[in-house]
Amino acid sequence: MGTPDFAVSALRALAKAGHDIVAVYSQPPRPAGRGKKPRKSAVHQAAEELGLEVRTPASLRPDEEKAVFAALNADVAVVAAYGLILNQTILDAPKHGCLNIHASLLPRWRGAAPVQRAILAGDPATGITIMQMERGLDTGPMLTHTATLIKGKTAGELTAELADIGASLICDTLDALDRVEPEAQDDSEATYAEKVSKAEARLDFSQPAEQVERAIRAFNPMPGAFFEHDGERFKVLSADIVEGSGNPGMVLDNALTIACATAAIRPTRIQRAGKGAMDAADLLRGYPIPAGTTLT
Repeated sequence: MGTPDFAVSALRALAKAGHDIVAVYSQPPRPAGRGKKPRKSAVHQAAEELGLEVRTPASLRPDEEKAVFAALNADVAVVAAYGLILNQTILDAPKHGCLNIHASLLPRWRGAAPVQRAILAGDPATGITIMQMERGLDTGPMLTHTATLIKGKTAGELTAELADIGASLICDTLDALDRVEPEAQDDSEATYAEKVSKAEARLDFSQPAEQVERAIRAFNPMPGAFFEHDGERFKVLSADIVEGSGNPGMVLDNALTIACATAAIRPTRIQRAGKGAMDAADLLRGYPIPAGTTLT
């Protein structure tokens, strides 16, 4: 049960390991692209390539959907970024319940955006936790986990790495399922990874440069950290922290060094609206942003 690219790695790993995948659940095709034609999810496409049955209910609440799911007589359901709420009937249907591949070291960063929140918070490490699902939001007992260092990675890079870790870890967990002792989470240590909003991606130069640079990595690739200049939006894909001081948002030189509350950032990769990504130096040759300009 999964929808985005993050879940594809686990699906392929389970198939390669020889597990009998009785069905794949994914969210329904959504309008996408300029033509707004329905597009199958990444998991839906991968499942069809593997010759697996795909089901795309808009909800699992109707009694009919609960009955169809129960009729699969599954030993276990593997869930990875599925995006639909699993009611108690669904959670109880498989013999061993539903196991979630969660992209954090629980109980830290329960919720929708654990990768982005870990980067924004400056966490040195994050990881994957395999947990037994229950009605609460990512509150169930943990079966196993694996950590990885963040080390300046973007959300896109970190998500791809965690997808591979999760794929390996879920296979190992299933192999040892009868021997694993679930461990209760310490609720007092829990933090909540709120969903990222587009408004949040506007760079706030009144913050220290370290925090601004984290935001650039956390929102790459989506929704894309940005500033505006002359009514045009510029996405910043990567930046260096450099020395410099001035009013927050002020351009300090002709290399697009931007003052923050403390220190400054210098974008290295940037993207104008409707254009491809490019090195900041290439942008400035055709679109100079002079020193003294204030960016918002």
